[in-house]
Amino acid sequence: MRSVRFLGVAVLFAMQATCAGMTAAHAGEVPVKPGAIQRQQVMQAPVTATASRQQAPQAQETEVDLARKIGQMILVGFVGNDPGDPGYKTIRTQLEAGQIGGVLYLQRNLSNRATVQQMNAELTAAAPPHVPPLVAVDQEGGKVQRLESRHGFPPTLSAKRMVRAASPTEAATAYGVLAEGLSNWGFNLNLGPVVDLDVNPNNPIIGSLERAYSGKPETVAEYGIAFVDAHRDHGVLTTLKHFPGHGSSRTDSHKGAVDVSATWSEVELEPFRQLIARDRADLVMTAHVVNRALKGAGENLPVSLSAFAQSDVLRGDLGYDGVIISDDLQMDAIRRNFPLEDAVVRAVGAGTDILVFANDKHPDPEIPERVASILLEAAKKDPLLIKKIESSYERVLALKSRLNAQPIAKPDVPSAAEPAVADATGPEQRVLTPEDVDASIRSVRLVLPTGLAL
Repeated sequence: MRSVRFLGVAVLFAMQATCAGMTAAHAGEVPVKPGAIQRQQVMQAPVTATASRQQAPQAQETEVDLARKIGQMILVGFVGNDPGDPGYKTIRTQLEAGQIGGVLYLQRNLSNRATVQQMNAELTAAAPPHVPPLVAVDQEGGKVQRLESRHGFPPTLSAKRMVRAASPTEAATAYGVLAEGLSNWGFNLNLGPVVDLDVNPNNPIIGSLERAYSGKPETVAEYGIAFVDAHRDHGVLTTLKHFPGHGSSRTDSHKGAVDVSATWSEVELEPFRQLIARDRADLVMTAHVVNRALKGAGENLPVSLSAFAQSDVLRGDLGYDGVIISDDLQMDAIRRNFPLEDAVVRAVGAGTDILVFANDKHPDPEIPERVASILLEAAKKDPLLIKKIESSYERVLALKSRLNAQPIAKPDVPSAAEPAVADATGPEQRVLTPEDVDASIRSVRLVLPTGLAL
């Protein structure tokens, strides 16, 4: 039984789901068949209110509308790997009610392609009309790839090995195989590439796992562009991470607080700056690192909760106007140091557009209702927070509208510094067949230095 504390929020979302259902019925929506991924178009304006909603009190109507916008800002993980599992049914229901805007798959959720395709088709069908869900996975390559050979998914080299083994042109081909696979499985958001500089090779969460391309900003930018463009060719969004740079850290933010103030340098911003300037930033993920070089007056917060780092530096200095997504807010760097209420309000107030709750070590299926309750209560006291929520909602809808394009549009004029990548991923490229995939994997194996395995 749901707790009394969240009953009011549940009622709000139930009203919203009823309105969405009536709208869909009126419009003659056709449900998605299991196993078939249907791309939905995104409306730039909110769904028109129904008569029953118009009869509700004005204050309640405003709160329902705000709850719907908050829902688009929440991306959650779940427990289960089958359409019949209770955890999966919960997130499907939450999508249908507008309580969440996206779903994150971990390795525990993956069984085989047919099952995942069915799950993702049902998630797409369950989402509110014209607002497709973000269906996300971490598929960087190397040690961070949730989909593996045992699932029937083609393997990808780690970032560091990709630089050693392949040119940016060859990397774009390999990443095209990866992106095509994600699209075929029903994913539309990859939480990569890592564009941290490889400052500390012994870094337990970046360098030692070979997740960084290089210590040189230009190299990181080149391979980052190859990654992003290859995914756009197949209609998959990407995420630059971990702003403002996690490559110099000595500890792992999954396990506790991380302070990079003594090791970080401004050059770590350069890959983000270059990719943003070249219009290759679909989303940017913030890191749970304390960085006193990017600290506002009176702040002593991780970047993921810092208004100065996000609003002044990322949006101001770097000129980024897209979606900011948090790293998992249930990681120990946040969970052990901030109450949920504090973390959620600070993150949104700082400028975060999408809040991630992986539900990994401490699964909480009611986290969407808890987060909505926190923000709705805080918004009653802070009109500025309402404006933040509305701005985030608009940015998320604008991002989702790009999922209509297949492939996702690239910049009109590529930089002169990137001809090889542009040639490798241009519109003249044909769709890869299974034979192409096998050939691509073989060709990458052929260029691997001695001792390196795919």
